[in-house]
Amino acid sequence: MKILVLNCGSSSIKYQVFDMVGEENENRVLAKGIVERIGLSVSKIVHKPTGAETVEFNEPVANHVNGINKILDLLVSETYGVLSHLNEISAVGHRVAHGGVYFTSSTLIDESVEEKIEKCIELAPLHNPANLNGIKAMKTFLPAVPQVACFDTSFHQTIPEYSYLYALPYDYYTKYKIRRYGFHGTSHKFVAQKSCKKLGIDIETVKIITCHLGNGSSITAIDKGKSVDTTMGFTPLEGLMMGTRSGDIDAGIVLYLLEKAKLNGKQVNDLLNKESGLQGISGVSSDMRDLWKAADEGNKYAKLALDMFMYRVLKYVGAYAAAMNGVDIIVFTGGIGENDFNVREKISQNLEYLGVDFNSEINYMLRGVDFKELTKPNSKVKVVVAATDEELVIATDTMKLINN
Repeated sequence: MKILVLNCGSSSIKYQVFDMVGEENENRVLAKGIVERIGLSVSKIVHKPTGAETVEFNEPVANHVNGINKILDLLVSETYGVLSHLNEISAVGHRVAHGGVYFTSSTLIDESVEEKIEKCIELAPLHNPANLNGIKAMKTFLPAVPQVACFDTSFHQTIPEYSYLYALPYDYYTKYKIRRYGFHGTSHKFVAQKSCKKLGIDIETVKIITCHLGNGSSITAIDKGKSVDTTMGFTPLEGLMMGTRSGDIDAGIVLYLLEKAKLNGKQVNDLLNKESGLQGISGVSSDMRDLWKAADEGNKYAKLALDMFMYRVLKYVGAYAAAMNGVDIIVFTGGIGENDFNVREKISQNLEYLGVDFNSEINYMLRGVDFKELTKPNSKVKVVVAATDEELVIATDTMKLINN
C-alpha cells in the first residue's frame, strides 16, 4: 500500500510517499520533499527520491493547490518520479493541527469532518486553513482516493480535567469549549515510544518529558504512556516562547494593547503569532542559527532571546517533573532539539537537581542523529535526543484506518 502524506503549513507543504508493508522495519520512504515560500514571487521545491539525487526548483507556486499539483507531477515524472501512475496511491494522510472537541483520534475524511476542521480555524488560524486547503486540493486531483486526518490534538485527550481547564467560569467551557487542547501530539507520542523502545524500557512504567523544540515549540508530560499535561493550550500560542509566537503572557497585556496602542483584534493576533518570540525580542531572526551567530558577534538582544527561550524550557521541565512527582526520561526533538547542541547542553546542565548527569562530550556538535542517549551510565534521569517522524505516524494511522 502506497500512502502519500501531506503536512501543509501556512506557506509550505512537506510531503512523503510511503510503501507500507505492515511491519515497522519494512515500511520505506519512496520519496520526500518540501515546497516552500508559497505565494511569493519565487518559491522553492526540494524533491528527494530515495536512492537518487535531490533536485531543487525555483519557480512560482501561487497557492497550495498549485503546490500539490507540482508534487504529484514530480511523483510520476519520467526523470524524478517514484510512481508509474497516480492510481498507485492508495490513500492520503494529512496532518491537521486542531481537532477541537470533535476528534480524539485520526479519522477518515468526509464532508462532516471537513466542516469540523473548518470550525476549528479560529482556534488554529495559522495552521487549519492550510491543512484544509491540502484536503480540498487532493479531492480535486484524486477524488476517488480516501483521505485521513491525523490531529495534533488527539494524543492530549488523556489530560485530566483539572489540568486542561482554565480558571474561567465553568460555563465558558460548557458553552464555548474553552480548554487546553495541546498540539504536536503525533511528535510527542512518537518520540516517547521511540525512546522507550531504543532504551529497552516499558513506556507504561516511566515518566517522560518530551521537548519538541522548533519554530513552534511545546513540552509534554507523559506518565505511563499517556499525556497528562502540555504547554500549548486553547491555541498553539500558549506555552514556550517560539520563533515568532510570544508564548505565555499576562492576558491583561492584550486588554492594555487594545486600549493604549489602539490595536484591533487582527493586529493583536498578528503581533502575538507572527511578530513576537525570538524574532520580536532579537530583532534579528526567528532562526536559532542566526541568533547564535549574532550573539557571538555581541548582539545583546540575540543573546537575550536565547536566554529567554532556554529559561522557559527549563521552567516547564521543572514544573512537569514536580507535577508527575519525578521524571525518568527527558527527550529533545524537533528542529532545535535535534540539531542545536548548545540549547540541549545549557538546559541539561541546569537539571542536576533532578539527577541528570549530562555527557557534554557526546552531545558536542551532535546534529541530525536518529537517536542518542546524552547522559552518563550512572545518571538517575536519562536525557536523549530522538528524531521525530510525524509523517510515519500519519502513514501508519492512515493504513490502519484504510485496512479496517
